[in-house]
Amino acid sequence: MTGVRKGLAKIEVALRWDPSRAGTPANDLDIVIAVYGAADPHGTPVHLVHFGSRSPDGTITLNRDSHTGQGFGFDEVMTLELDRMAAELRRVVVGVVIQRAGEGGTRKTFADIEGAGVRIREGHTDLAATGFDSIATATAATVAEFTRDGSGGWSLAARLHGFDTDPEEFTRIMGAVH
Repeated sequence: MTGVRKGLAKIEVALRWDPSRAGTPANDLDIVIAVYGAADPHGTPVHLVHFGSRSPDGTITLNRDSHTGQGFGFDEVMTLELDRMAAELRRVVVGVVIQRAGEGGTRKTFADIEGAGVRIREGHTDLAATGFDSIATATAATVAEFTRDGSGGWSLAARLHGFDTDPEEFTRIMGAVH
């Protein structure tokens, strides 16, 4: 999953996965988005958006959330309105995390979750799509990075990078230079 596209405005990130097999803990994946300012583009996010939250400026919203992967098509969807973001916001990193099942629950990797994939689109145009087979032992992943150039235009670099960490730590390191 690679590619660059420039001049982006309103983006949809959609995540899909199959429910767990009967008798096993539920599969719960989440989209996580970190927004970075010009002063610290690889450090601490200005905004961190995930299930149960939205960006303070309303430019990133979770439209659909699933805790099981049940349903048809994409189970979790988040919208990014890049064209409405403040000028000092320069970098947006999109990630996916696997939640543990229950308190102190089972740790899963992408290899444990069937049918997992992510799609990034603008309008009806798919910009990027991928599964997680190449990072099967990971528990979290970054899937895309949006950057703003000097003229204010946004571009997409779709790159899959796996992490072996818990969701809390992932939110701290997902925007670091790899």
